[in-house]
Amino acid sequence: MLPTISPALARRVALAAQGFGKPAPASVGIRQLGALVERLGLLQIDSVNVFERSHYVPAFSRLGPYDKAQLDRLSAGAAPRLTEYWVHEASLIPVDDWPLFRWRMQAYREKAAADDAHWSRDNAPMLAWLLGELAANGPMRASAIEHDANTRTGPWWGWSDVKIGLETLFRWGDVVSGGRERFERVYALPEQVFSTALLDREVSAADAHRSLVAQAARAHGIGTVTDLADYFRLRTEPTRAAIAELEDAGELIAVQVPGWGRGGAPGAAWLHRDARLPRRMDAAAVLSPFDPVVWERARALRLFGFHYRIEIYTPKEQRKFGYYVLPVLLGDTVVGRVDLKNDRQAGVLRVQASWAEPGAPADTAARLAEVLRSTAAWQGLAAIEVVPRGTLAAGLAAELA
Repeated sequence: MLPTISPALARRVALAAQGFGKPAPASVGIRQLGALVERLGLLQIDSVNVFERSHYVPAFSRLGPYDKAQLDRLSAGAAPRLTEYWVHEASLIPVDDWPLFRWRMQAYREKAAADDAHWSRDNAPMLAWLLGELAANGPMRASAIEHDANTRTGPWWGWSDVKIGLETLFRWGDVVSGGRERFERVYALPEQVFSTALLDREVSAADAHRSLVAQAARAHGIGTVTDLADYFRLRTEPTRAAIAELEDAGELIAVQVPGWGRGGAPGAAWLHRDARLPRRMDAAAVLSPFDPVVWERARALRLFGFHYRIEIYTPKEQRKFGYYVLPVLLGDTVVGRVDLKNDRQAGVLRVQASWAEPGAPADTAARLAEVLRSTAAWQGLAAIEVVPRGTLAAGLAAELA
Protein backbone atom coordinates (compact mmCIF):
# COMPACT_ATOMS: atom_id res chain seq x y z
CA MET A 1 0.00 0.00 0.00
CA LEU A 2 1.46 3.33 -1.06
CA PRO A 3 1.72 6.17 1.47
CA THR A 4 -1.15 8.65 1.13
CA ILE A 5 -0.69 12.38 0.71
CA SER A 6 -3.86 14.42 1.20
CA PRO A 7 -4.91 16.75 -1.63
CA ALA A 8 -4.44 19.76 0.68
CA LEU A 9 -0.90 18.74 1.57
CA ALA A 10 -0.12 17.97 -2.08
CA ARG A 11 -1.23 21.49 -2.96
CA ARG A 12 1.04 23.02 -0.30
CA VAL A 13 3.95 20.80 -1.36
CA ALA A 14 3.53 21.94 -4.96
CA LEU A 15 3.48 25.63 -4.03
CA ALA A 16 6.44 25.31 -1.68
CA ALA A 17 8.46 23.55 -4.38
CA GLN A 18 7.68 26.46 -6.69
CA GLY A 19 9.13 28.97 -4.24
CA PHE A 20 6.00 30.21 -2.48
CA GLY A 21 5.47 30.47 1.26
CA LYS A 22 8.74 32.19 2.16
CA PRO A 23 9.12 35.83 3.25
CA ALA A 24 10.01 38.12 0.38
CA PRO A 25 13.69 39.15 0.44
CA ALA A 26 14.55 42.68 1.51
CA SER A 27 15.94 43.30 -1.96
CA VAL A 28 15.97 41.28 -5.16
CA GLY A 29 19.08 41.16 -7.30
CA ILE A 30 21.07 38.87 -9.55
CA ARG A 31 21.67 36.29 -6.81
CA GLN A 32 17.99 35.89 -5.90
CA LEU A 33 16.86 35.81 -9.53
CA GLY A 34 19.49 33.27 -10.50
CA ALA A 35 18.57 31.05 -7.57
CA LEU A 36 14.89 31.20 -8.53
CA VAL A 37 15.54 30.08 -12.10
CA GLU A 38 17.72 27.27 -10.76
CA ARG A 39 14.80 26.20 -8.54
CA LEU A 40 12.18 26.37 -11.29
CA GLY A 41 14.45 25.06 -14.04
CA LEU A 42 12.97 27.41 -16.63
CA LEU A 43 10.99 30.57 -17.33
CA GLN A 44 8.61 30.24 -20.26
CA ILE A 45 8.81 33.06 -22.81
CA ASP A 46 5.78 34.46 -24.62
CA SER A 47 5.48 37.48 -26.88
CA VAL A 48 2.17 38.87 -25.55
CA ASN A 49 2.91 42.14 -23.77
CA VAL A 50 -0.53 43.49 -22.90
CA PHE A 51 0.39 43.35 -19.19
CA GLU A 52 3.99 42.11 -18.97
CA ARG A 53 6.03 39.55 -20.86
CA SER A 54 5.50 36.19 -19.24
CA HIS A 55 9.08 35.37 -18.24
CA TYR A 56 9.25 38.42 -15.96
CA VAL A 57 6.11 37.62 -13.95
CA PRO A 58 7.07 34.42 -12.03
CA ALA A 59 9.92 36.21 -10.27
CA PHE A 60 7.60 39.03 -9.22
CA SER A 61 4.99 36.51 -8.03
CA ARG A 62 7.53 34.82 -5.75
CA LEU A 63 10.05 37.51 -4.82
CA GLY A 64 8.16 40.77 -5.13
CA PRO A 65 9.19 43.89 -7.06
CA TYR A 66 12.54 43.76 -8.82
CA ASP A 67 14.47 45.39 -11.64
CA LYS A 68 13.72 43.50 -14.86
CA ALA A 69 17.08 44.61 -16.26
CA GLN A 70 18.71 42.36 -13.68
CA LEU A 71 16.96 39.32 -15.15
CA ASP A 72 17.98 40.44 -18.64
CA ARG A 73 21.60 40.60 -17.48
CA LEU A 74 21.52 36.92 -16.56
CA SER A 75 21.00 35.94 -20.21
CA ALA A 76 23.30 38.46 -21.88
CA GLY A 77 27.02 39.10 -22.19
CA ALA A 78 30.04 36.91 -22.82
CA ALA A 79 29.36 34.47 -19.96
CA PRO A 80 25.57 34.29 -19.44
CA ARG A 81 24.04 32.28 -16.60
CA LEU A 82 20.81 31.73 -18.55
CA THR A 83 20.15 30.84 -22.15
CA GLU A 84 17.15 29.94 -24.29
CA TYR A 85 15.92 26.76 -25.84
CA TRP A 86 12.71 24.89 -26.67
CA VAL A 87 12.10 23.04 -23.40
CA HIS A 88 8.51 23.56 -22.22
CA GLU A 89 8.04 25.98 -25.10
CA ALA A 90 10.59 28.69 -25.77
CA SER A 91 12.14 29.19 -22.33
CA LEU A 92 15.02 30.63 -20.39
CA ILE A 93 17.05 27.88 -18.73
CA PRO A 94 20.31 27.73 -16.76
CA VAL A 95 23.21 27.59 -19.20
CA ASP A 96 24.52 24.43 -17.54
CA ASP A 97 21.32 22.62 -18.57
CA TRP A 98 21.74 23.32 -22.30
CA PRO A 99 23.62 20.02 -22.94
CA LEU A 100 20.65 18.11 -21.45
CA PHE A 101 18.74 18.91 -24.64
CA ARG A 102 21.29 17.70 -27.20
CA TRP A 103 19.10 14.64 -27.82
CA ARG A 104 16.23 16.98 -28.71
CA MET A 105 18.45 19.01 -31.01
CA GLN A 106 19.49 15.81 -32.75
CA ALA A 107 15.87 14.68 -33.01
CA TYR A 108 14.94 17.97 -34.71
CA ARG A 109 17.86 17.53 -37.12
CA GLU A 110 16.93 13.93 -37.96
CA LYS A 111 13.27 14.82 -38.44
CA ALA A 112 14.24 17.55 -40.90
CA ALA A 113 16.56 15.20 -42.76
CA ALA A 114 13.79 12.63 -43.15
CA ASP A 115 11.28 15.19 -44.45
CA ASP A 116 11.64 15.89 -48.17
CA ALA A 117 9.44 18.96 -47.79
CA HIS A 118 11.39 20.49 -44.89
CA TRP A 119 12.58 24.05 -45.57
CA SER A 120 16.20 23.12 -44.85
CA ARG A 121 16.35 20.60 -47.71
CA ASP A 122 16.25 23.34 -50.36
CA ASN A 123 18.04 26.02 -48.36
CA ALA A 124 21.36 24.50 -47.31
CA PRO A 125 23.29 27.43 -48.88
CA MET A 126 21.29 29.89 -46.78
CA LEU A 127 22.09 27.94 -43.60
CA ALA A 128 25.79 27.89 -44.43
CA TRP A 129 25.73 31.61 -45.25
CA LEU A 130 24.05 32.46 -41.94
CA LEU A 131 26.67 30.52 -40.00
CA GLY A 132 29.33 32.42 -41.91
CA GLU A 133 27.72 35.77 -41.11
CA LEU A 134 27.66 35.02 -37.40
CA ALA A 135 31.25 33.80 -37.50
CA ALA A 136 32.35 37.00 -39.23
CA ASN A 137 30.22 39.53 -37.37
CA GLY A 138 29.49 38.00 -33.98
CA PRO A 139 26.05 37.71 -32.36
CA MET A 140 23.28 39.39 -34.37
CA ARG A 141 19.53 39.87 -34.43
CA ALA A 142 17.70 38.50 -37.45
CA SER A 143 16.61 42.02 -38.42
CA ALA A 144 20.25 43.19 -38.46
CA ILE A 145 21.35 40.64 -41.08
CA GLU A 146 21.48 42.13 -44.55
CA HIS A 147 20.20 39.74 -47.23
CA ASP A 148 17.70 39.96 -50.05
CA ALA A 149 15.73 37.14 -48.39
CA ASN A 150 15.41 39.04 -45.11
CA THR A 151 11.90 40.28 -45.83
CA ARG A 152 8.64 39.12 -44.32
CA THR A 153 6.52 36.91 -46.53
CA GLY A 154 3.13 37.73 -45.02
CA PRO A 155 1.52 39.58 -42.10
CA TRP A 156 3.51 40.62 -39.03
CA TRP A 157 4.01 36.99 -37.98
CA GLY A 158 5.34 35.93 -41.38
CA TRP A 159 9.02 35.01 -41.07
CA SER A 160 11.67 35.87 -43.64
CA ASP A 161 13.95 33.12 -44.93
CA VAL A 162 16.71 34.57 -42.74
CA LYS A 163 14.56 34.18 -39.64
CA ILE A 164 13.45 30.67 -40.65
CA GLY A 165 17.07 29.70 -41.21
CA LEU A 166 18.23 31.07 -37.85
CA GLU A 167 15.37 29.35 -36.02
CA THR A 168 16.17 26.08 -37.79
CA LEU A 169 19.81 26.32 -36.70
CA PHE A 170 18.67 27.31 -33.21
CA ARG A 171 16.55 24.16 -32.90
CA TRP A 172 19.48 22.05 -34.10
CA GLY A 173 21.87 23.65 -31.59
CA ASP A 174 24.14 25.05 -34.30
CA VAL A 175 23.09 28.52 -33.19
CA VAL A 176 22.24 29.63 -29.65
CA SER A 177 20.76 32.68 -27.97
CA GLY A 178 23.03 35.57 -27.12
CA GLY A 179 20.34 37.38 -25.17
CA ARG A 180 17.61 39.68 -26.46
CA GLU A 181 17.41 43.29 -27.59
CA ARG A 182 13.96 44.89 -27.35
CA PHE A 183 12.68 41.32 -27.02
CA GLU A 184 14.23 40.28 -30.34
CA ARG A 185 16.45 37.23 -29.95
CA VAL A 186 20.14 37.70 -30.61
CA TYR A 187 21.64 34.69 -32.42
CA ALA A 188 25.19 33.50 -31.84
CA LEU A 189 27.45 30.58 -32.55
CA PRO A 190 27.73 28.35 -29.47
CA GLU A 191 31.46 29.05 -29.07
CA GLN A 192 30.75 32.80 -28.99
CA VAL A 193 28.81 32.59 -25.72
CA PHE A 194 29.41 29.15 -24.15
CA SER A 195 32.53 27.82 -22.50
CA THR A 196 34.58 25.03 -24.08
CA ALA A 197 33.81 22.83 -21.06
CA LEU A 198 30.08 23.24 -21.64
CA LEU A 199 30.35 22.56 -25.37
CA ASP A 200 32.45 19.46 -24.75
CA ARG A 201 29.93 18.02 -22.29
CA GLU A 202 28.12 15.05 -23.79
CA VAL A 203 25.01 13.65 -22.09
CA SER A 204 23.25 10.50 -23.28
CA ALA A 205 19.52 10.69 -23.92
CA ALA A 206 18.82 8.36 -20.97
CA ASP A 207 20.98 10.38 -18.58
CA ALA A 208 19.44 13.61 -19.81
CA HIS A 209 15.92 12.31 -19.26
CA ARG A 210 16.81 11.17 -15.75
CA SER A 211 18.23 14.61 -14.92
CA LEU A 212 15.24 16.41 -16.41
CA VAL A 213 12.67 14.23 -14.64
CA ALA A 214 14.54 14.74 -11.35
CA GLN A 215 14.52 18.49 -11.97
CA ALA A 216 10.81 18.44 -12.83
CA ALA A 217 10.11 16.53 -9.61
CA ARG A 218 12.06 19.03 -7.52
CA ALA A 219 10.22 21.92 -9.19
CA HIS A 220 6.80 20.30 -8.79
CA GLY A 221 7.43 18.76 -5.36
CA ILE A 222 4.85 16.13 -6.18
CA GLY A 223 3.46 15.03 -9.51
CA THR A 224 2.01 12.34 -11.71
CA VAL A 225 3.81 10.81 -14.69
CA THR A 226 2.00 13.30 -16.91
CA ASP A 227 3.05 16.23 -14.72
CA LEU A 228 6.69 15.22 -14.71
CA ALA A 229 6.76 14.55 -18.44
CA ASP A 230 5.02 17.82 -19.30
CA TYR A 231 7.47 20.05 -17.43
CA PHE A 232 10.13 19.67 -20.13
CA ARG A 233 7.81 18.22 -22.81
CA LEU A 234 9.17 14.68 -22.52
CA ARG A 235 7.54 11.55 -23.91
CA THR A 236 5.80 9.22 -21.49
CA GLU A 237 7.91 6.10 -22.04
CA PRO A 238 11.35 7.59 -21.26
CA THR A 239 9.75 9.54 -18.39
CA ARG A 240 8.48 6.32 -16.82
CA ALA A 241 11.93 4.75 -17.23
CA ALA A 242 13.56 7.74 -15.53
CA ILE A 243 11.02 7.67 -12.70
CA ALA A 244 11.77 4.01 -12.06
CA GLU A 245 15.50 4.68 -11.85
CA LEU A 246 15.01 7.70 -9.57
CA GLU A 247 12.65 5.71 -7.36
CA ASP A 248 15.22 2.91 -7.08
CA ALA A 249 17.82 5.51 -6.11
CA GLY A 250 15.53 6.92 -3.41
CA GLU A 251 15.20 10.34 -5.02
CA LEU A 252 11.50 9.87 -5.78
CA ILE A 253 8.97 8.33 -3.39
CA ALA A 254 5.85 6.69 -4.79
CA VAL A 255 2.68 7.95 -3.08
CA GLN A 256 -1.02 8.18 -3.78
CA VAL A 257 -3.26 11.24 -3.61
CA PRO A 258 -7.03 10.82 -3.15
CA GLY A 259 -8.90 12.34 -6.07
CA TRP A 260 -5.95 12.33 -8.42
CA GLY A 261 -7.06 9.17 -10.19
CA ARG A 262 -9.95 8.59 -12.54
CA GLY A 263 -13.40 9.10 -11.14
CA GLY A 264 -12.05 10.66 -7.96
CA ALA A 265 -10.10 7.54 -6.98
CA PRO A 266 -6.62 7.78 -5.45
CA GLY A 267 -3.99 8.43 -8.10
CA ALA A 268 -0.34 7.44 -8.30
CA ALA A 269 2.15 10.25 -7.85
CA TRP A 270 5.79 10.75 -6.91
CA LEU A 271 7.09 12.95 -4.12
CA HIS A 272 10.61 14.32 -4.35
CA ARG A 273 12.63 13.29 -1.32
CA ASP A 274 13.68 16.92 -0.65
CA ALA A 275 10.16 18.36 -0.96
CA ARG A 276 8.99 20.51 1.94
CA LEU A 277 5.74 19.43 3.60
CA PRO A 278 4.34 22.74 4.89
CA ARG A 279 1.56 22.74 7.46
CA ARG A 280 0.27 26.00 6.02
CA MET A 281 0.84 28.23 3.02
CA ASP A 282 0.07 31.93 2.82
CA ALA A 283 0.96 33.08 -0.66
CA ALA A 284 -0.44 36.26 -2.23
CA ALA A 285 0.26 36.74 -5.94
CA VAL A 286 -1.05 37.03 -9.45
CA LEU A 287 0.32 34.34 -11.77
CA SER A 288 1.36 34.51 -15.39
CA PRO A 289 -0.82 32.31 -17.63
CA PHE A 290 2.49 30.53 -18.38
CA ASP A 291 3.52 30.01 -14.75
CA PRO A 292 4.44 26.38 -13.95
CA VAL A 293 1.81 26.38 -11.19
CA VAL A 294 -1.02 26.63 -13.75
CA TRP A 295 0.38 26.01 -17.23
CA GLU A 296 -0.70 22.34 -17.28
CA ARG A 297 -4.46 22.77 -17.12
CA ALA A 298 -5.26 19.26 -15.88
CA ARG A 299 -2.80 19.72 -13.00
CA ALA A 300 -4.29 23.11 -12.11
CA LEU A 301 -7.73 21.49 -11.99
CA ARG A 302 -6.40 18.63 -9.87
CA LEU A 303 -4.53 20.87 -7.43
CA PHE A 304 -6.89 23.79 -7.07
CA GLY A 305 -10.21 22.81 -8.64
CA PHE A 306 -9.38 25.65 -11.04
CA HIS A 307 -10.58 25.34 -14.64
CA TYR A 308 -8.32 27.60 -16.70
CA ARG A 309 -8.18 28.51 -20.36
CA ILE A 310 -6.36 31.36 -22.06
CA GLU A 311 -8.83 33.36 -24.16
CA ILE A 312 -6.33 35.47 -26.14
CA TYR A 313 -7.25 33.71 -29.38
CA THR A 314 -10.96 33.53 -28.59
CA PRO A 315 -13.15 36.12 -30.39
CA LYS A 316 -13.91 39.00 -28.02
CA GLU A 317 -17.65 38.32 -27.90
CA GLN A 318 -17.00 34.71 -26.88
CA ARG A 319 -14.56 35.41 -24.03
CA LYS A 320 -15.88 34.52 -20.62
CA PHE A 321 -13.28 36.10 -18.34
CA GLY A 322 -11.16 38.44 -20.50
CA TYR A 323 -8.20 38.78 -22.84
CA TYR A 324 -5.09 38.35 -20.64
CA VAL A 325 -6.33 36.72 -17.49
CA LEU A 326 -3.98 36.07 -14.57
CA PRO A 327 -4.96 33.59 -11.83
CA VAL A 328 -5.04 35.02 -8.30
CA LEU A 329 -3.24 32.89 -5.71
CA LEU A 330 -4.09 33.59 -2.07
CA GLY A 331 -3.18 31.27 0.77
CA ASP A 332 -2.78 27.85 -0.80
CA THR A 333 -5.35 28.04 -3.56
CA VAL A 334 -6.44 29.98 -6.61
CA VAL A 335 -9.31 32.22 -5.56
CA GLY A 336 -9.92 34.40 -8.59
CA ARG A 337 -8.72 35.78 -11.89
CA VAL A 338 -8.01 39.28 -13.19
CA ASP A 339 -7.75 40.56 -16.76
CA LEU A 340 -4.88 43.08 -16.57
CA LYS A 341 -3.67 45.64 -19.05
CA ASN A 342 -0.62 47.82 -18.60
CA ASP A 343 -1.56 51.18 -20.10
CA ARG A 344 1.99 52.47 -20.24
CA GLN A 345 1.14 55.70 -22.03
CA ALA A 346 -1.43 56.73 -19.41
CA GLY A 347 0.50 55.28 -16.47
CA VAL A 348 -2.47 53.16 -15.42
CA LEU A 349 -2.88 49.51 -14.49
CA ARG A 350 -6.27 48.63 -15.92
CA VAL A 351 -8.20 45.80 -14.29
CA GLN A 352 -10.48 45.06 -17.24
CA ALA A 353 -12.33 42.27 -15.44
CA SER A 354 -12.04 40.61 -12.04
CA TRP A 355 -13.68 37.40 -10.93
CA ALA A 356 -13.89 35.47 -7.69
CA GLU A 357 -13.84 31.68 -7.74
CA PRO A 358 -16.63 29.81 -5.90
CA GLY A 359 -15.77 29.68 -2.20
CA ALA A 360 -13.25 32.53 -2.37
CA PRO A 361 -12.63 33.94 1.15
CA ALA A 362 -14.28 37.14 2.25
CA ASP A 363 -11.01 39.08 2.27
CA THR A 364 -10.17 38.23 -1.36
CA ALA A 365 -10.77 41.76 -2.66
CA ALA A 366 -8.77 43.36 0.15
CA ARG A 367 -5.77 41.07 -0.30
CA LEU A 368 -5.88 41.30 -4.08
CA ALA A 369 -5.94 45.10 -3.82
CA GLU A 370 -2.60 44.97 -1.98
CA VAL A 371 -1.15 42.67 -4.63
CA LEU A 372 -2.29 45.02 -7.39
CA ARG A 373 -0.81 48.05 -5.62
CA SER A 374 2.52 46.25 -5.52
CA THR A 375 2.06 45.23 -9.16
CA ALA A 376 1.42 48.80 -10.28
CA ALA A 377 4.45 50.05 -8.35
CA TRP A 378 6.63 47.35 -9.93
CA GLN A 379 5.46 48.45 -13.37
CA GLY A 380 5.99 52.13 -12.58
CA LEU A 381 2.29 52.94 -12.92
CA ALA A 382 0.71 55.75 -10.90
CA ALA A 383 -2.90 54.56 -10.81
CA ILE A 384 -5.15 51.50 -10.89
CA GLU A 385 -8.54 51.59 -12.58
CA VAL A 386 -11.11 48.84 -12.14
CA VAL A 387 -13.62 48.23 -14.93
CA PRO A 388 -17.01 47.15 -13.47
CA ARG A 389 -16.93 43.69 -15.02
CA GLY A 390 -16.84 40.47 -13.02
CA THR A 391 -18.02 39.22 -9.66
CA LEU A 392 -15.05 40.72 -7.82
CA ALA A 393 -15.03 44.13 -9.51
CA ALA A 394 -17.23 46.07 -7.07
CA GLY A 395 -15.37 44.87 -3.99
CA LEU A 396 -11.98 45.42 -5.59
CA ALA A 397 -12.91 48.93 -6.73
CA ALA A 398 -14.02 49.76 -3.19
CA GLU A 399 -10.76 48.51 -1.70
CA LEU A 400 -8.72 50.53 -4.21
CA ALA A 401 -10.80 53.71 -3.90
